[in-house]
Amino acid sequence: MISHTIPKDPNILYSYMNMMLRDRYSSLEEFCTVNDADADGIKDILEEAGYTYDPELNQFR
Repeated sequence: MISHTIPKDPNILYSYMNMMLRDRYSSLEEFCTVNDADADGIKDILEEAGYTYDPELNQFR
Protein backbone atom coordinates (compact mmCIF):
# COMPACT_ATOMS: atom_id res chain seq x y z
CA MET A 1 0.00 0.00 0.00
CA ILE A 2 1.20 3.49 -0.83
CA SER A 3 0.81 6.35 1.63
CA HIS A 4 -2.04 8.74 0.84
CA THR A 5 0.46 11.60 0.48
CA ILE A 6 2.42 9.91 -2.32
CA PRO A 7 1.20 10.50 -5.91
CA LYS A 8 -0.59 7.56 -7.52
CA ASP A 9 -0.13 8.60 -11.16
CA PRO A 10 2.94 6.70 -12.45
CA ASN A 11 4.51 9.67 -14.26
CA ILE A 12 4.04 12.04 -11.35
CA LEU A 13 5.21 9.33 -8.95
CA TYR A 14 8.34 8.82 -11.07
CA SER A 15 9.26 12.52 -10.88
CA TYR A 16 8.31 12.77 -7.20
CA MET A 17 10.35 9.73 -6.18
CA ASN A 18 13.46 10.79 -8.07
CA MET A 19 13.26 14.28 -6.59
CA MET A 20 12.85 12.91 -3.06
CA LEU A 21 15.66 10.37 -3.52
CA ARG A 22 17.95 13.02 -4.98
CA ASP A 23 17.22 15.76 -2.45
CA ARG A 24 16.30 14.07 0.83
CA TYR A 25 16.86 10.32 1.08
CA SER A 26 19.90 8.11 0.62
CA SER A 27 17.81 5.08 -0.41
CA LEU A 28 14.33 3.89 -1.28
CA GLU A 29 14.27 1.99 2.00
CA GLU A 30 14.99 5.16 3.99
CA PHE A 31 12.26 7.02 2.11
CA CYS A 32 9.76 4.24 2.86
CA THR A 33 10.69 4.03 6.54
CA VAL A 34 10.34 7.77 7.11
CA ASN A 35 7.13 8.07 5.07
CA ASP A 36 5.52 4.80 6.16
CA ALA A 37 5.35 3.70 2.51
CA ASP A 38 5.60 0.31 0.86
CA ALA A 39 8.67 -0.05 -1.38
CA ASP A 40 7.15 -2.99 -3.26
CA GLY A 41 3.98 -1.00 -3.97
CA ILE A 42 5.98 1.93 -5.33
CA LYS A 43 8.18 -0.38 -7.40
CA ASP A 44 5.12 -2.22 -8.78
CA ILE A 45 3.44 0.98 -9.97
CA LEU A 46 6.62 2.30 -11.55
CA GLU A 47 7.58 -1.04 -13.12
CA GLU A 48 4.18 -1.16 -14.84
CA ALA A 49 5.08 2.22 -16.37
CA GLY A 50 8.49 0.92 -17.47
CA TYR A 51 10.68 2.28 -14.67
CA THR A 52 12.96 0.28 -12.39
CA TYR A 53 14.85 1.29 -9.26
CA ASP A 54 18.64 1.39 -9.47
CA PRO A 55 20.01 1.32 -5.90
CA GLU A 56 23.51 2.30 -7.01
CA LEU A 57 22.21 5.51 -8.57
CA ASN A 58 19.40 5.80 -6.00
CA GLN A 59 16.88 6.63 -8.70
CA PHE A 60 14.22 5.17 -10.91
CA ARG A 61 15.13 4.89 -14.59
